[in-house]
Amino acid sequence: MKYFGTDGIRRIANTELTPELVYKVAKAGAYVLSKHTDHAPTILIGRDTRISGTLIESAMTAGFLSYGANVKLVGVIPTPGIAYLTKKLKAEASVVISASHNKYDFNGIKYFSNQGTKIPDSLEEEIEEVLDSGKIDELTAPSNKIGISENREDLLDEYLYFFRKNFEDDFEEYDKSDFSVVIDTANGATSVIAEKVFTALGINHYIINNTPNGININDNCGSTHLEMLKKSVVANNCSLGIAYDGDGDRCLAVDENGNEIDGDIILAIISNYLKNKNKLNKDTLVATVMSNLGLKKYCKNNNITFEETTVGDRYVLEKMLDKGYNLGGEQSGHIIFLDYNPTGDGILTSIMLLKVMLESKKSAGELSKIINVYPQVLINAEVDSDKKYDYKKDKEIKKAIEELEKEFEGNGRVLIRTSGTEPLVRVMIEGEDTAYITKRAEELANLIKEKLK
Repeated sequence: MKYFGTDGIRRIANTELTPELVYKVAKAGAYVLSKHTDHAPTILIGRDTRISGTLIESAMTAGFLSYGANVKLVGVIPTPGIAYLTKKLKAEASVVISASHNKYDFNGIKYFSNQGTKIPDSLEEEIEEVLDSGKIDELTAPSNKIGISENREDLLDEYLYFFRKNFEDDFEEYDKSDFSVVIDTANGATSVIAEKVFTALGINHYIINNTPNGININDNCGSTHLEMLKKSVVANNCSLGIAYDGDGDRCLAVDENGNEIDGDIILAIISNYLKNKNKLNKDTLVATVMSNLGLKKYCKNNNITFEETTVGDRYVLEKMLDKGYNLGGEQSGHIIFLDYNPTGDGILTSIMLLKVMLESKKSAGELSKIINVYPQVLINAEVDSDKKYDYKKDKEIKKAIEELEKEFEGNGRVLIRTSGTEPLVRVMIEGEDTAYITKRAEELANLIKEKLK
C-alpha cells in the first residue's frame, strides 16, 4: 500500500506526515466509515507525548469534522486504552496518534475498528483509493451537518476502572509488604495512567522516565533501552522492573538481579499459570517465527500446543480469533490477553506478571527458570534489492542452510528473513554456544552477500 504500512501510517512529522496529508487521511477515513453506518460516526482520538501530537490531532479533527463525523479527544493515553474505550463506548472507530518505539521526530496514525482491533487491510485500501481518487475535495458536509469535537480526557478514568474492576479484589488479598517495582514509562503514553493503576492496586512503586517534554519519548529509556531500569531495580532492591514502549502496547521486564525478561519468557510464565488454572484456551499458545526455540521446547515439555505465525501482532491476533485461543504474543513484549482486550497492552501484561509473582510467592528470577532461552544471533546481509528474495532459489545457500539445520539436530535453528523495507536479508541463528553460532551466522551472511550482490 502507498500510505499504510503494517502498523498504520508512520513518517517524520510535519515534513512527511504533513498536516495536509493528515487532514485528507481523516476526511477519507470519515467517508469510508460513514458508508458502513446509518448515522454520523463518532471517532475517538488518543495520542502519545510527542511534540507533534497536538498538531496532528488538530489536523485529524478538522478532517473528521469537515465530513460530518463527531470527535472525542481523549488526550495522552496508551494505544490499548483507546482500543478498549472504542469498544466500550460503541464508537464507530478510533485513531491513535503515535509512532510507538520510534524517536520523537516520527509520528503515526493507526485506525481502530469498533471492535477495538486494527482496521482490516481492505478498509485501509479503501481509504487509500479515496485519497488518490481526486474526489477528496468534494467530500464536504453541508453547513448543518458539520461534526462537533469535545475534549474527553476524563475517559482515561474509564481505562483505570478497567484495571480496578479486573484486579483490585485480587491485589487486596496478596501480601505486598516486601514487594516493590520500578516502572519506566519511556516518557510516553503510559506516563499519566501507569502511576494511577499501580496506586489503585496498592503496589509500592518507583517511576522513572515519567516527565515527557515532547522530545524525550523513548530517549535511552523504555522497552528499547533497559539499562537505566536494570540499574534502578538493583539499586533500590526491588522485586521487578517494568518497561513500556512509547505507545504503551508493549512491556518488557527486569528481574530482581537486573536480568532481562523478554516477551518469550513472559509468555512462558503466564501460559504456565493459566494452564494450571485451566484458563489457557485449548492449552495453546500463539507466537511468531521469531520466538526463541526455548519457548517451543518449554511448550512441548509442558503439554502446551505452540501455534506459529509470521512476524506481526496482527497475525497473532488473527490466529487467536480464528481458532479461539486467548494468549499470544511476540518476543518484543507485545502480548495479547484476549479475555481482556483485543490488542497488546503493556500495563495489563505487567499486572498479569505481578499477579503470578504474588500468587506463587516466587521471585521473577525463579519464575524465569521455567524456560531455557537459547542465545540468538542476528546478522544482516546487504544485498542487491532486486535479488533479496533469491536466497530461496540459490542452490549453494540452500545447501548451507540445510547442513546447518542438520548439524543442530533440534538444538538450534536457522531463520532467514528478507527485510520488507531495506535491501537486506536477515540471518538469525539460535543455538547453545554464542561464539559458535555467531561464527556460523557470519559465514552464512557472507555467503548470501556474495551470491546476491
